[in-house]
This record gives sequence, C-alpha cells and structure tokens, in this order.
Amino acid sequence: MEPMPNSNSPNLQQINAELQRELAARTAERNEALAREAAITELLQIINSSPDDLTPVFEAMLDKALHLCESTFGGLWRFDGECFERIAQRGSQAVRDASAGRRRPTSPHTGMGRILAGENVVHLTNLGQDELYRSGDPHRRSLVDVAGARTALVVALRKDDKLLGLFAIHRREAKPYSEQQIALLQNFAAQAVIAMENARLLTETREALEQQTATAEVFGVINSSPGDLAPVFDAMLEKAMHLCEADEAALRTFDGELLHLAAMHSEPDIVARLRQLGPTRAFGLYEPFARGERVAHYPDVRELAVFRDDPVVRQRLEIHGIRTWGWPCRRTACCWASSMFIVMR
Repeated sequence: MEPMPNSNSPNLQQINAELQRELAARTAERNEALAREAAITELLQIINSSPDDLTPVFEAMLDKALHLCESTFGGLWRFDGECFERIAQRGSQAVRDASAGRRRPTSPHTGMGRILAGENVVHLTNLGQDELYRSGDPHRRSLVDVAGARTALVVALRKDDKLLGLFAIHRREAKPYSEQQIALLQNFAAQAVIAMENARLLTETREALEQQTATAEVFGVINSSPGDLAPVFDAMLEKAMHLCEADEAALRTFDGELLHLAAMHSEPDIVARLRQLGPTRAFGLYEPFARGERVAHYPDVRELAVFRDDPVVRQRLEIHGIRTWGWPCRRTACCWASSMFIVMR
C-alpha cells in the first residue's frame, strides 16, 4: 500500500504556489476584462445620452483610457485638415501648457507626424532617449522635460481612411503598453469616431430642418405680401442672419450700373450712414457679382488688396467693422451677410 502524500512536502508546496499564482493571474485578467467591458458600456450610454454634445463623451472616454491603461495624462485631438486641435485634456498645468493650442507636427517622426503620415498606432517607449529628443525637437523636449512623459501611445481616429483626430496617452515611467491596453485605446478611438459622426449627422439634420422651415416662412411672407417687398426682404435677411450666424445682413438691388441698398439688418446708425453714402458701383468686393459669379466669400476682408488700396471700399467696411464678408447672388439682386468673427458657411 502506497503512503499518503505529505502536504508539507516541497513538491506539493511548489505546485500549490504555482496554482495560486495562476489563479491570481486569471482573476486579474478577468477583472481587467470586466472593467474594459464596463467602461465601454458606460461610454456607449454617455454617447446615447449626449448625441450632440461631445464634451462629456470625450472627457469620460479620456478618464477611462487613462485609468485602464495606467497612464498619467493624455489628450484627445481633432484634425481639421490642417492642424490638430486639443478638445479634451487631463494632466497638470505643466501638461496643459505643453500641449496648448492648435498644432501642426513639428517633425514627421513625432506621434502626430506619424499618424498624419498614415499610421494608426504609434507606440513610443523611450521618449527621453530617442533621436528626436536628442535632436532638440521642441515638442518632444516639452513633452519630456516639462510634462515628464517617458512612454506614449497614440491612436488615430479615422472614418473611411479620413483622419478625424487622435488619442494620445502618456506614462511618466518607461513601461510599454500591453496588447490589451493598445486594443482598448483603439476601441475607444472607434467609439470617438462614432460619437463624432452621430453629432455631425444630428447637426446636418437640424440645419436642414431649420433651412426648410426658414424657406417655408419666407414663402409665407411672399404670399401674404405680393405687392410689398419690404417685409419679404426683412424676413429673408432675418433668416439669413440666423442660419449663417452673421452679425449683419443686407440686400441690394442692381439696376445694371449701381447697387442700391434695399434692406439691411444692423444697428440703426450704421444703416443710416450707409444710406447716406448712397448706391455703389459693382466694383471692388462686388466685382465677382458683376462678372456673373453667384457666390463670393472673403474670410478676412483686411487681407484683400481692394481693402488696403481703395479708401471707399475700406470706409464702407470699417463703418460696421466687417471682417468676414460674402454673398449668394441672383441676376438682379445681391444679398450679403457679414460677421465680425464667424466665417460663414
């Protein structure tokens, strides 16, 4: 008869210790998976509850990413086709200062530069000792010396190969991110793209409904005032100002030689001063209209040669401080709207 195994024997103790370690590892993996699933579920709920307000979505997303990926600070950036603009940030004031404002990649070898070049995931594990840091790149120096970053993970936000932005998270220790953490940030990036697309579609739908409503209201005014154009022009200008987020709007009629001010929405003294100046010829800013163009848009009139060189044009624009100027045109009338700060669509 074989003797019973001694529970105090070295072999059994070693086997038991290994089983305990394996159980602890599997439990940790399970807890991490549950935490990831809970985070994604919570984010989906926030997206559904804030379909047109991305701020709480991005802030919650960034908080979850930093916690689950064991990171110290990070940010989410939107790409407008030219520059990256920070739209969510977590970290100290030094971190915020180091990543403030709109940014273009200072080098094709930065995380941003590589994302812009087409990469979807950039994993940088030795920020303070790589060639970019030694070369004195200002962004890398600021990221390492001011913010204290040592490891970075950058993931692109793309929709049908179009770059919408990026996620960037950082650690203050030289510790690579795990495959599960990289996959999690990619999942968050995909959720951010969904949130952006939902907000865009909602905005477009709302704008389309507002435009249809405005058109119907203007048609109603036309039908109710067939022989009086004044209320029609006023209604048109009011709707144009609202939908185009403009500060002022005017409508001029063209007699083949001169443009006459038919209606205007602005401060009374500005309207009075423009009426005192009388009609204007179709030159300067109006030249595209005279050539037959139907749409003109000047994001900043101060950059135009006609503004600098023609005192009459400059006087008319400076009366009411116009900065952005544009119009849609028909054959015999020209309607324009201006804004101090907002570029019209």
